[in-house]
Amino acid sequence: MRMVDLIIKKREKFELTEEEIKFIIDGYVKNEIPDYQMSSFLMAVLFNGMTENEQYLLTKTMLESGEQIDLSSIEGIKVDKHSTGGVGDKTSLVVAPLAAAYGIKMAKMSGRGLGHTGGTLDKLESIPGFTIEVDSEHFFKQVNEIGLAIIGQTADITPADKKLYALRDVTGTIESIPLIASSIMSKKLASGANHIVLDVKVGAGAFMKDVESATKLAEAMVKIGKLANRETVATLTDMSQPLGCAVGNSLEVIEAIETLKGKGPEDFTNLCIELTAEILLIAGIAKDIEDAKALAVKAMHDGSGLEKLRQMIIHQGGDGNVVDDYSIFKEASEIVELTYDGQNNLYVESINALEIGQAAMILGAGRLTKEDVIDHSVGIVINKKVGDTLNNGDLIATIYSNGKNTEECVNKVLDAYLLTNEIVKKEPIVIKTVRG
Repeated sequence: MRMVDLIIKKREKFELTEEEIKFIIDGYVKNEIPDYQMSSFLMAVLFNGMTENEQYLLTKTMLESGEQIDLSSIEGIKVDKHSTGGVGDKTSLVVAPLAAAYGIKMAKMSGRGLGHTGGTLDKLESIPGFTIEVDSEHFFKQVNEIGLAIIGQTADITPADKKLYALRDVTGTIESIPLIASSIMSKKLASGANHIVLDVKVGAGAFMKDVESATKLAEAMVKIGKLANRETVATLTDMSQPLGCAVGNSLEVIEAIETLKGKGPEDFTNLCIELTAEILLIAGIAKDIEDAKALAVKAMHDGSGLEKLRQMIIHQGGDGNVVDDYSIFKEASEIVELTYDGQNNLYVESINALEIGQAAMILGAGRLTKEDVIDHSVGIVINKKVGDTLNNGDLIATIYSNGKNTEECVNKVLDAYLLTNEIVKKEPIVIKTVRG
């Protein structure tokens, strides 16, 4: 078997066999297939796509390239929740505790942020003392005891994905739906959960810019899950503007805590309820989606979800008092309030989520390279969202800075806003849901 023949076969739109896909992936991981040939193959996939069976086989081969997490020592129903990433996306910090309040086991391995999208681990590390480095014994024990843990990836799962993603990043092949779907699902399947709930972001601040491509990605991942005998559901959610109000690590943790107290921003609260409901439904806790939403709301208002977050923080070495006393977080040295100077009765037509994400990143809230050090205290709070009315003197946004690129950040935030004289309808945060 020769790589060049398989490149030609995919170029001519023929379906690859399991043996051929395994030859390609295993050969590349072992450095037997050079970057230039794999780059050519990836471009052929980008242009010609893959069949459902090819996508599943590619996922399966990538999954088998490394370790797989065995969660059998954890009792009960295990559910994994994954987001494709966005600006202000701190949903795991709310959804996982709400689900754990109903006995669902949320054994979650998460990632760090890169570029304009924030990582859950970076947010959690803004809590004094909190550690994401937990050994397997402690991890399993913690999930059995409190139903919840969010840690960094410890096992060497999907090394094929790590190598392929790095190559896709520099060859213009990131946007391929089969490659995105297999990348995400290989990691989710390796994590060992019984069920998978996916949050597929759509809009300016997401990888998928339009509903059509996001739907195709969601359908591809749900199909892969079905073929792998893992019940999977994917919810398409709006990322045309930042999610919630807070963008920046400690600011987002505080907003997540406020949401667990029933006092979060409307769009973020609604999304957390929707995603928690999907978890309760897929786990068989609720009889229908409306019952599931009611249960999610109950855990948000009776304090049981907040208590789960507190327990997780304490179990992972953090100061559990942060849920009541936000002064425990490291605070930024400079606060800049951006006020609106103009005519009355204007409306916010749009807020470019990508611009806001980049504005927070240059403050130090995100990484341009993997080596960059995060400043957990800096960020942006959006005080006016899409559809809100603007009058002269109104507070638009608040910048929390330690003196790094503050002026550039201010300009980016102001440039992200588009105003109009016309009333703007507030669209629902959930666009659609794809079920198996």
